[in-house]
Formats: sequence, C-alpha cells, structure tokens
Amino acid sequence: MTVRLAVFDCDGTLSDGQAAVVNAMTAAFTESGLPAPDTHAVRRIVGLSLPQAIRQLAPDLAADQLAATVDAYKQSFFAARQAGNVREPLFDGMHDLLHRLHGKGWALGVATGKSDRGLTSTLTMHGLTEIFATTHTADRHPSKPHPAMLEAAMADVLARPEDTVMVGDTVFDIDMACAAGVRAIGVDWGYHEADELLAAGALGVARTMQELEELIHG
Repeated sequence: MTVRLAVFDCDGTLSDGQAAVVNAMTAAFTESGLPAPDTHAVRRIVGLSLPQAIRQLAPDLAADQLAATVDAYKQSFFAARQAGNVREPLFDGMHDLLHRLHGKGWALGVATGKSDRGLTSTLTMHGLTEIFATTHTADRHPSKPHPAMLEAAMADVLARPEDTVMVGDTVFDIDMACAAGVRAIGVDWGYHEADELLAAGALGVARTMQELEELIHG
C-alpha cells in the first residue's frame, strides 16, 4: 500500500513562536555578556538546531561560550513556558488543514529544530499529539538542512521519497527536502521570503491554507 507522507516544520510553519524565540535569545545573549542579537537576524536562523543557530548569530564564540549561551537559552525558554509566557498559536486554518489531510489518509510528521520537550509542549498545547505519526527534532538528529530527520520520518511510516512532501518556511527546510529527494513546498507566513524558498528549490510557495492543501495534493 502506498503511504503518502506530509512532514511539517514547526516554528514559522505550524505555529508562530517568533516573540518567544526572540525573547529567549535576547535573554541568553545578555546572560552570557553578549550584545543582544538583531531581531531580524534571529528570525533568519529559526529552524536550525540551537547550537548552529547561535553560532551563526555569534560566529566568534569559543566552545565554552557557545555551550553556556545554548544552556542560557534553554533555561530562559523553559522559565517563560513555566510562567505561562510562551505563546505559540497555530497559524489560522492550520488545525483544520491537518485534520483534513489526516482524514484523507495522509500520514503526518514533524521535522523541527526545536527540542523534544519544546515540540511536545507545542503539540500538546494544541491537541495535536495524536495526529502525527512521526516526529523528529534536533535533539536526535543533525541540524537542518541535513536530511536525517526526513529520512527517519519516511522510515517510520514506510513512505517512499516520491510519496513524501516537506512543508516549511525557511531555506533550511527546502534544502533538507531536496537532500532527501522529496517534494518541497514553502509557506509565506514564516521566516524566509517566498523568492528565497523558490530559488532553493520549492515547487511552490503557499499564501493561504487552501493553496497549501492544493500543493500538498499535487
């Protein structure tokens, strides 16, 4: 039986976590005695694993400084979540789209630069833990654009690359999809521009949930 698999990035694709990410990164840099990074620069690195993201924001950090800043980010984000200050709403229409795809027989997955704990919290918040057949994070795989997360997702549900689509908002997502040999679809409500996604190899960039559903079905 052919398994159709749709894998989604999380931040910037499923949910809008911009404020939470920027606030935690600012706090982490301050805690480490570093100048706060530019907000636009932070937006550009969302999707990478945390160490790689911080390395891009501060390429001259020594290994011990990098490790300390990563830890400070995790502590800041966790404290904000515990205090109820993290807002990661789903983009309008995403909840219904996921359930329509699931109802039409698609296997659903997530491939994200978030941690296992962070992804679990986001999916639980929105009642989506049961709808995803496979989830993979930067805790268990190399950072995007390495194809490991997509390859593992396909192996989990026995899907072939030609029957798999990756949906994301950054060039990292598109590059990962191309590296794994799966269809790449962009969305324009996230962190990178539509022309960047198309130049990276996206087959299309959705502006609405209806367009996204049509692109997924091909």
